[in-house]
Amino acid sequence: MAKRIQTTKAMLRIALTGPESSGKTTLSTSISEHYGVSFVAEYARMYLENNKGLYEQKDLDCIAQGQLERILSSKEEIVISDTDFSVLEVWSQYKYGEVSAVINEYSRQDLFDLHILCCPDIPWEEDSLRENPTSRNELFERYKESLLKHNKRSIIVAGPHEARLKKSLQSIDALLKF
Repeated sequence: MAKRIQTTKAMLRIALTGPESSGKTTLSTSISEHYGVSFVAEYARMYLENNKGLYEQKDLDCIAQGQLERILSSKEEIVISDTDFSVLEVWSQYKYGEVSAVINEYSRQDLFDLHILCCPDIPWEEDSLRENPTSRNELFERYKESLLKHNKRSIIVAGPHEARLKKSLQSIDALLKF
């Protein structure tokens, strides 16, 4: 069983989520550059590269734990995470038909102040770690459902990068004013 995430709300935490090749890393980079902070890279990439892209469902829990450790170890005032736990929740349900207790718990908890859901309305970019170019719209709908189910504060960004960035920055700036 996953343990409860212990965290302080002294910093603002933003997560990007969405299907593969929907612009999460590009947007994470731009948001981070705008605020002068580094972003928390997707732990899954490193994990999968080390395992030559091979994984089983149980590996998703290791990936979730690795991502959590990266997020919680960040000392930035604004933490931009290039993924969230809904990525693992949606993918596990899609690929394996079930989600572990660990990932369910991490998805349910309120770690982020804002989730930015990236629409897959940009061209697919081939990558040796990406698996599913044909179901991005279906997966996008599952991300929306997950965010609603867990009552997460979220926005959807779509269109060209500049429009995505502008909407993201406006939403983050609104949170910073509180």
